[in-house]
Amino acid sequence: MTRFFVFLTLVLFIGAVPALAQPTEPLPQLPDPIQNLVNEGAQIRFLGKDHGLDAWLTIKNGVEQYFYVLPDGEAFVMGVLFDKTGKLVTVNQVSRLRSEGDTLLDTLAEFPIPEASDTEKPFEFQTPAEQMFADIESSNWVPFGRLDAPIIYSFIDTQCPHCHAFMQELINGEYFDSGKVQLRMIPVGFKEQTQAQAAFLIASPNPQERWFKHMKGDETALPAKTEINQQGVQRNLAIMQSWKFDATPMVVYRGRDGSVKIIRGKPQDLKAVLADLKTSN
Repeated sequence: MTRFFVFLTLVLFIGAVPALAQPTEPLPQLPDPIQNLVNEGAQIRFLGKDHGLDAWLTIKNGVEQYFYVLPDGEAFVMGVLFDKTGKLVTVNQVSRLRSEGDTLLDTLAEFPIPEASDTEKPFEFQTPAEQMFADIESSNWVPFGRLDAPIIYSFIDTQCPHCHAFMQELINGEYFDSGKVQLRMIPVGFKEQTQAQAAFLIASPNPQERWFKHMKGDETALPAKTEINQQGVQRNLAIMQSWKFDATPMVVYRGRDGSVKIIRGKPQDLKAVLADLKTSN
């Protein structure tokens, strides 16, 4: 049985939803509330019908929302979807969309996704570590550093002092500017304020600039606007929860030997970690 990680209440609507759309068939009918988003300028993509649910992705002002229409066509939920094993179905659906050549997510989020993300087949990874890495690659991240640099992923809480210390060490060592590393920050929050700040960071067209100002003490750089849509942050938190990550910073990277490595908390020896990063060559 499929179970939901639901972030908002169930919304009722009238009207039946057609069966799964094949390439030669029309797409399922949109519920009126989702259609209203489209009418207001939101971009929309059909994510398929996994587990019998018509799945839709909308993006407006750089913010993602995920909708799942129930089989009877009388209601839908907004949030991300897990299967019975606890694996995030939504992440796989987004990866599948990208693999089909759709760059909507990447374009609107205003940060690049490596070419490998469009060609890899995340459903065929053989180990849990590789499945986890695929989920993290598909999270909502913000890049710091040169695009051709070796990559580290890290879950970062906006108010976490250890996260700030980790970032400051990267800045002080000039590792970003020198091309030693590209940090893909995955913003999260464990309180209402930090979740709102993380959501603002993801949605911002200039997240790097705002983050650096935030670290310098500018309280206006990441406003905690409660009205901002937090679906992107919730997705990041869902990935953390799915893989039982319980602290920030949580650092994940691929080592020189190709294996996936995890560091809980601020790395004790950052130089050793950077030396162990897998390069593109």
